[in-house]
Amino acid sequence: MTLASIGSHSALDVAYGASAYGLRNLVITERGREKTYARYYRKQTDPPRGCVDETLELDAFADILQPEVQAQLLARNVLFVPNRSFEVYLHERYSYDRIEAEMLVPFFGNRRLLRAEERDEADNQYALLARAGIRHPRTFASPAAIDTLVMVKAAHAVVSFERAFFLCSSPDEYERQSQRLLAAGMVTEDGLGTARIEEYALGPSVNLNFFWSPLLGELELLGTDTRRQTNLDGLRALPPGQLEAAAAIAVRMEEAGHIATTLTESMLEKAFDLGERFVQAAREANPPGVIGPFALQCIIVAGPPKGFVVYDVSLRIPGSPGTRYTPYSAYRWGTDRSVGERIAQEVVLARDTERLAEILT
Repeated sequence: MTLASIGSHSALDVAYGASAYGLRNLVITERGREKTYARYYRKQTDPPRGCVDETLELDAFADILQPEVQAQLLARNVLFVPNRSFEVYLHERYSYDRIEAEMLVPFFGNRRLLRAEERDEADNQYALLARAGIRHPRTFASPAAIDTLVMVKAAHAVVSFERAFFLCSSPDEYERQSQRLLAAGMVTEDGLGTARIEEYALGPSVNLNFFWSPLLGELELLGTDTRRQTNLDGLRALPPGQLEAAAAIAVRMEEAGHIATTLTESMLEKAFDLGERFVQAAREANPPGVIGPFALQCIIVAGPPKGFVVYDVSLRIPGSPGTRYTPYSAYRWGTDRSVGERIAQEVVLARDTERLAEILT
């Protein structure tokens, strides 16, 4: 068997995990973006190094749905591991109905849950959080209803799968901020019309990176991390005397990377409770529910008692390879384990016990 993924986001983690558990791997690249996988991290001998067995180069990521590409993947006995880049690049060209139907190779995970990350889907992540009874930020139907500090999440005018964020605390402030972003070309009137306006939870952010194993019937916390984002991190680092000079700079929260973080041990039971409730809600809403990795992106708000507010959900492999550098997978398995390794471990266990049907869709 060959584990394959789109050459972006977390493909190296999948390739490394496959190699660690004796499986082959394939990274599907886009022309002009192949060097990371085909050159810098390709597997070589004497001395042994690298982790990528093979690459398949396409003109565009979305070409993966073409019949001849599907035939190549099937011939390589591929199990496909979807990541966020797979979703956004294919969804620019295809509906989720077509993606689910025309990807003929089996997915590790539940392919029908990927669409829940999109905010315009009826049964989206917010519906799942509500079903699970998990606290998430209060939403506002219109700018006129704003009565506290909120974050406005609008579609980016240039990068369709990114969002433009801004903070405000009143209708008047919303108007000033939105006009500034319109003038800068970061948002459009249509994007503002469909923007999500939600209460801004104050506290440190943490991503709870879970793994649900259908084979063991158990939930694992693989690791915890937090995001590095442009230009938010740069603004945070400004000396106090320069804050006024930067007041007119629009905050950009594009993903730049992740850093490992940890929880106080008293929060772990609350974290697991969130994960178990979410798994149950997803199973009820879209059987078989979650398979493998998912993440709840949270703010820890002040108490007493301290608590989690979940502001976003990842329903596939998260984009942080650094979760292995937190202690939680080692507490469970005896050694640190990346998300890619844990996926490969589950695949091998399913293969060896003839239970592959339980982890694939």
